[in-house]
Amino acid sequence: MSEQDYLNDLSEIKNLMNRSSRFISLSGLSGIFAGAYAIIGAAIAHFFLLPVGEYVIFDSWNFKMLIALLMGVAVLSVVTAYLLTTKKAKKNNAKVWDPTTRRLLLNFLIPLVTGGIYILIKLNSQHYGLTASLMLIFYGLALVNASKYTI
Repeated sequence: MSEQDYLNDLSEIKNLMNRSSRFISLSGLSGIFAGAYAIIGAAIAHFFLLPVGEYVIFDSWNFKMLIALLMGVAVLSVVTAYLLTTKKAKKNNAKVWDPTTRRLLLNFLIPLVTGGIYILIKLNSQHYGLTASLMLIFYGLALVNASKYTI
Protein backbone atom coordinates (compact mmCIF):
# COMPACT_ATOMS: atom_id res chain seq x y z
CA MET A 1 0.00 0.00 0.00
CA SER A 2 1.13 3.51 -0.69
CA GLU A 3 1.40 6.34 1.77
CA GLN A 4 -1.72 7.97 0.26
CA ASP A 5 -3.77 4.85 1.08
CA TYR A 6 -2.67 5.04 4.71
CA LEU A 7 -3.62 8.70 4.91
CA ASN A 8 -7.04 7.96 3.40
CA ASP A 9 -7.58 5.14 5.91
CA LEU A 10 -6.63 7.41 8.81
CA SER A 11 -8.95 10.12 7.52
CA GLU A 12 -11.82 7.62 7.25
CA ILE A 13 -11.18 6.36 10.81
CA LYS A 14 -11.19 9.93 12.10
CA ASN A 15 -14.51 10.67 10.36
CA LEU A 16 -16.08 7.50 11.78
CA MET A 17 -14.93 8.38 15.28
CA ASN A 18 -16.30 11.93 15.01
CA ARG A 19 -19.68 10.71 13.75
CA SER A 20 -19.96 8.14 16.54
CA SER A 21 -19.04 10.50 19.36
CA ARG A 22 -20.32 13.93 18.26
CA PHE A 23 -23.78 15.25 17.51
CA ILE A 24 -23.39 17.26 14.31
CA SER A 25 -26.92 17.64 12.96
CA LEU A 26 -28.28 20.44 15.17
CA SER A 27 -29.48 23.33 13.07
CA GLY A 28 -28.08 26.74 13.97
CA LEU A 29 -31.27 28.36 12.73
CA SER A 30 -33.18 26.65 15.55
CA GLY A 31 -31.17 28.67 18.09
CA ILE A 32 -32.06 31.88 16.28
CA PHE A 33 -35.75 30.96 16.33
CA ALA A 34 -35.58 30.02 20.02
CA GLY A 35 -34.09 33.43 20.80
CA ALA A 36 -36.79 35.17 18.77
CA TYR A 37 -39.50 33.20 20.60
CA ALA A 38 -37.94 34.20 23.93
CA ILE A 39 -37.87 37.89 22.97
CA ILE A 40 -41.49 37.77 21.81
CA GLY A 41 -42.50 35.97 25.02
CA ALA A 42 -40.68 38.55 27.14
CA ALA A 43 -42.40 41.38 25.27
CA ILE A 44 -45.82 39.77 25.79
CA ALA A 45 -45.09 39.30 29.49
CA HIS A 46 -43.85 42.86 29.90
CA PHE A 47 -46.65 44.64 28.07
CA PHE A 48 -49.67 42.45 28.86
CA LEU A 49 -49.08 40.38 31.99
CA LEU A 50 -46.95 42.37 34.39
CA PRO A 51 -48.71 45.04 36.40
CA VAL A 52 -47.63 48.63 36.00
CA GLY A 53 -46.52 50.31 39.15
CA GLU A 54 -43.77 50.69 41.67
CA TYR A 55 -44.13 47.18 43.12
CA VAL A 56 -44.66 44.00 41.16
CA ILE A 57 -47.26 41.88 42.90
CA PHE A 58 -48.30 38.71 41.15
CA ASP A 59 -51.81 37.52 41.51
CA SER A 60 -52.78 33.94 40.76
CA TRP A 61 -54.01 34.66 37.24
CA ASN A 62 -50.88 36.58 36.15
CA PHE A 63 -48.61 33.90 37.57
CA LYS A 64 -50.50 31.14 35.74
CA MET A 65 -50.38 33.12 32.50
CA LEU A 66 -46.61 33.66 32.89
CA ILE A 67 -46.09 29.93 33.43
CA ALA A 68 -48.26 29.18 30.37
CA LEU A 69 -46.24 31.69 28.33
CA LEU A 70 -42.98 30.10 29.48
CA MET A 71 -44.26 26.65 28.55
CA GLY A 72 -45.43 27.94 25.16
CA VAL A 73 -42.00 29.42 24.39
CA ALA A 74 -40.30 26.19 25.48
CA VAL A 75 -42.61 23.99 23.37
CA LEU A 76 -42.22 26.23 20.30
CA SER A 77 -38.44 26.20 20.69
CA VAL A 78 -38.23 22.41 21.06
CA VAL A 79 -40.59 21.74 18.15
CA THR A 80 -38.72 24.18 15.90
CA ALA A 81 -35.36 22.66 16.87
CA TYR A 82 -36.67 19.16 16.15
CA LEU A 83 -38.13 20.09 12.77
CA LEU A 84 -35.08 22.03 11.56
CA THR A 85 -32.66 19.41 12.88
CA THR A 86 -34.59 16.61 11.16
CA LYS A 87 -34.53 18.58 7.91
CA LYS A 88 -30.77 19.17 8.20
CA ALA A 89 -30.09 15.52 9.08
CA LYS A 90 -32.04 14.31 6.04
CA LYS A 91 -30.10 16.71 3.84
CA ASN A 92 -26.79 15.35 5.21
CA ASN A 93 -27.97 11.70 5.15
CA ALA A 94 -27.43 11.42 8.90
CA LYS A 95 -29.55 9.91 11.64
CA VAL A 96 -31.22 12.23 14.15
CA TRP A 97 -31.79 9.67 16.93
CA ASP A 98 -28.72 7.60 17.73
CA PRO A 99 -26.79 6.79 20.94
CA THR A 100 -24.90 10.10 20.70
CA THR A 101 -28.17 12.05 20.56
CA ARG A 102 -29.47 10.20 23.61
CA ARG A 103 -26.26 10.95 25.54
CA LEU A 104 -26.46 14.61 24.49
CA LEU A 105 -30.07 14.94 25.65
CA LEU A 106 -29.43 13.10 28.92
CA ASN A 107 -26.42 15.27 29.77
CA PHE A 108 -28.38 18.41 28.83
CA LEU A 109 -31.56 17.53 30.71
CA ILE A 110 -30.03 16.44 34.03
CA PRO A 111 -28.92 19.95 35.14
CA LEU A 112 -31.84 21.61 33.37
CA VAL A 113 -34.55 19.52 35.06
CA THR A 114 -32.76 19.70 38.41
CA GLY A 115 -32.59 23.49 38.13
CA GLY A 116 -36.23 23.66 37.04
CA ILE A 117 -37.35 21.69 40.08
CA TYR A 118 -35.25 23.90 42.36
CA ILE A 119 -36.65 27.06 40.80
CA LEU A 120 -40.22 25.79 41.16
CA ILE A 121 -39.53 25.07 44.83
CA LYS A 122 -38.20 28.62 45.27
CA LEU A 123 -41.22 30.09 43.45
CA ASN A 124 -43.63 28.00 45.51
CA SER A 125 -42.11 29.46 48.68
CA GLN A 126 -42.51 32.96 47.13
CA HIS A 127 -38.79 33.68 46.70
CA TYR A 128 -38.88 35.46 43.34
CA GLY A 129 -35.66 37.49 43.52
CA LEU A 130 -33.14 34.99 42.18
CA THR A 131 -35.37 33.24 39.65
CA ALA A 132 -33.91 34.83 36.51
CA SER A 133 -30.31 34.35 37.59
CA LEU A 134 -30.96 30.74 38.64
CA MET A 135 -32.50 30.02 35.24
CA LEU A 136 -29.41 31.37 33.49
CA ILE A 137 -27.05 29.46 35.80
CA PHE A 138 -28.76 26.10 35.33
CA TYR A 139 -29.18 26.63 31.58
CA GLY A 140 -25.46 27.43 31.33
CA LEU A 141 -24.60 24.33 33.35
CA ALA A 142 -26.77 22.24 31.03
CA LEU A 143 -25.02 23.65 27.96
CA VAL A 144 -21.56 23.05 29.41
CA ASN A 145 -22.53 19.52 30.44
CA ALA A 146 -23.84 18.70 26.95
CA SER A 147 -21.07 20.47 25.02
CA LYS A 148 -18.76 17.46 25.00
CA TYR A 149 -21.16 15.80 22.53
CA THR A 150 -21.31 18.70 20.04
CA ILE A 151 -18.94 20.23 17.55
